Amino acid sequence: MSAASRCKRSAPDIDVVVLEQTSDVSYSACGMPYNLGDSARSMEELVVRRAEVFREKQKIDLRLGHCVNVIHRENKTVTGRMSSGDDFELHYDVLLIATGARPIILDIPGADLPGVLPLKSLDDGRRMKSYIADRKVRSALIIGTGYIGLEMAEALYELGIRTEMAELLPRLLPWMPEGMAQVVKGELESKGIRLRLGVDVKKIDRQGEQLKVSFSEGDAATVDMVIMSVGVQPNSELAEAAGLELGPGRAVAVDRYLRTTDPEIYAGGDCADAFNVITGERVWVPLALRANRAGWAIADNVSGRQVELPGIVGTGVFKVLDLEVARTGLSVEEAGRSGFEPVENYIETRSRAHAHPGNQKVHINMIGDAKTGKLLGAQMVAKEGVAHRINSVAVALHAGMTVSEFGQCDMAYAPPFSPVWDPLLTAGIQLLKKLP
Repeated sequence: MSAASRCKRSAPDIDVVVLEQTSDVSYSACGMPYNLGDSARSMEELVVRRAEVFREKQKIDLRLGHCVNVIHRENKTVTGRMSSGDDFELHYDVLLIATGARPIILDIPGADLPGVLPLKSLDDGRRMKSYIADRKVRSALIIGTGYIGLEMAEALYELGIRTEMAELLPRLLPWMPEGMAQVVKGELESKGIRLRLGVDVKKIDRQGEQLKVSFSEGDAATVDMVIMSVGVQPNSELAEAAGLELGPGRAVAVDRYLRTTDPEIYAGGDCADAFNVITGERVWVPLALRANRAGWAIADNVSGRQVELPGIVGTGVFKVLDLEVARTGLSVEEAGRSGFEPVENYIETRSRAHAHPGNQKVHINMIGDAKTGKLLGAQMVAKEGVAHRINSVAVALHAGMTVSEFGQCDMAYAPPFSPVWDPLLTAGIQLLKKLP
């Protein structure tokens, strides 16, 4: 909808038709875990704009309950079926594929049982909120320990729900050093959340009113609800069937103007790939800012302004109970696979001036390239001072700065917010000592 709205603002005379399979068109998906953690809040609070606003205020021809099944590139039409059961066909001059992504559901017995729930769409959020309230859920298992899984662990903790998490990998957050991951692990366990690491979920059975989850090893978990949070996959089948090229993760491949391999078809959002600014390689990192920015760029390109997006550096942040966890750029392993000679340095420093009340420990891991001295990435964990600090590193990565140049940046200082030497400056200076 960001593309449709911007297009109508830039070029009001363009006929913009949006075909949406569901009934929700503009909502804050990232806010769902926090909404779920507060039983007093309605999931409808997350709706930003309803369909009628787009139709009446912006004159967008928004058609709900329309599922496109085939793109006919030869005659520039799409065909599909409406929720009423009727078929439709529509001609286009320029087409945007913005089909998003869907949650991965494990192919195991019992994955389709009532009470086994994913969290991706607003309808998923509504179903989960109702299930928790109606069934008076007191225990839950989260399968997966990614961003959403960890945010949901906090939500369930806030609701007083006994929570376990199961992860196939032997450790949390493999893109950060083990020491930092242990800080996150300790925070979860301090709140009574049980972690089952290095286990494979084998099956889910109904046991009376509860669900029994069996693993490759260890005792089974008997809970009221299971949250399936093992990741997402792009909805790229429509594009693939139309003969369009796919990229990493089977996302729709686009150029820097967001065009697919058909110049009259664009793709953006969680279904499309991007370029990594550091490596120049195609990547698939489905996050909100890139989706919105892609929508704007596509609208500008369609309405006559040529806009090129340089790419992303994979900046992300999430909250885990009392911790802020953030990353940007490449991990050591990612840097090595991309042909760099990565050097990392892990420090523990403080969030505020030495004697200032509320001072908290800050964990920073920073990565540079031994061959060029370039800054490659960073990861951060702390109770404060992480969520916005990580953006400084992201800007430096977009600017192609070296570790030495980053260490010379003029950063703000006041005792309530930082030591004289900002934690990131300290991290950069210490990393520089390891570089040739």
